[in-house]
Amino acid sequence: MTLHTIRRFGVDIYNYRKEALALRAQTRTEFFRIAGRVFRPVVLAVIAAYLSMRAIAPSVAAELPEQIAAHGEILIATVHAIGAQVYECKANSDGAPTWQFREPVATLVIDGKTVGHHFAGPVWVMADGSAVSAKVSAQAPGATTTDIPLLRLDVAARHGSGLLSGVTTVQRLNTHGGRADTACDAPGTFLSVPYSADYAFYKKGTADLRSH
Repeated sequence: MTLHTIRRFGVDIYNYRKEALALRAQTRTEFFRIAGRVFRPVVLAVIAAYLSMRAIAPSVAAELPEQIAAHGEILIATVHAIGAQVYECKANSDGAPTWQFREPVATLVIDGKTVGHHFAGPVWVMADGSAVSAKVSAQAPGATTTDIPLLRLDVAARHGSGLLSGVTTVQRLNTHGGRADTACDAPGTFLSVPYSADYAFYKKGTADLRSH
């Protein structure tokens, strides 16, 4: 019954999760051998600095770009994500091999406690059983050229009851890292680039619900 409900929206959350976990197992050795030595110290320092700043100023974003704003919607939760952006080496339109984004694999945290996971779809699954998948509707540049973009995503499907019930919009904020900036010369190989970000979940206000 659950799988039928998700397919009705055109999204198979459990299949996405299975693929993400399989890819994580496939790339784990290479990730820790190469990316771990290069990126891990930097990422840990960024995360530590970020958590310190958040304890002082817990706002979702100091300056939210207009193009990704969720006007008229109510913020119901913000989670911190720590993980990797996974890329696959594929030929571009010119036939040259380039790193092309495949999926995110991340742990979701609130106040230092793991509360869920984020993987291909993109999908966010919480420990309480609630989940959403969404599609990108707008983006804005990250703080630096090494940071993945800020995003606004429109929810396409929901599952279960819990924290994410009724969520209509997701924002990706405060991104650090995640961009593939190395050469790609072996099609079919994968690259995991560490990143962190905040995900803010919104639902429509009462007035918006009445208008629909």
